[in-house]
Amino acid sequence: MKTAYLLLATTVAALIAAGCTNTGYTMQDQYRTGIKTVAVPVWSRGKDVYRRDIELRMTEAVIKQIELQTKYKVADKTGADTLLTGRIDDISQLVLSYDAASGNAREIEVVVTLSFVWTDLRSGKELAKIPAMTVAGTYIPLSPYTEEFFQGSETVLNKAARMVVEQMAEPW
Repeated sequence: MKTAYLLLATTVAALIAAGCTNTGYTMQDQYRTGIKTVAVPVWSRGKDVYRRDIELRMTEAVIKQIELQTKYKVADKTGADTLLTGRIDDISQLVLSYDAASGNAREIEVVVTLSFVWTDLRSGKELAKIPAMTVAGTYIPLSPYTEEFFQGSETVLNKAARMVVEQMAEPW
């Protein structure tokens, strides 16, 4: 009986060990080796994007996420290994629900569309290029929350920055 349990336990352990090597999980660093620094100039705005300082807020969010999630350091373009440039192509809002009593918007969705290119300055090779990425989030303008566009867009910009940095990982 003990032999059967031992054989079963050994078989299960072998199957688990074999499965772990083929599932794509790794303990290695997911970001590219050989890159130490990234230059992140201020993002630009599309011709129809009129929100004040939205490009500065997006740049700040991307820089924070690079330094938080990766081993890369943000540096000036003259001394950087790579360059990450981006543009906020569009920002739109959509009312998702109305308050029945007042007719005011109860929940508003903010949708940001952006594009970016990450280039190795040493070789000129594009490491990542996303021509259109759409990120959405919601905010509640009614009391007791009384959120404004600033709060709603901040959540979306931070989410977008995390998604941009995820694209900097080594392809699987």
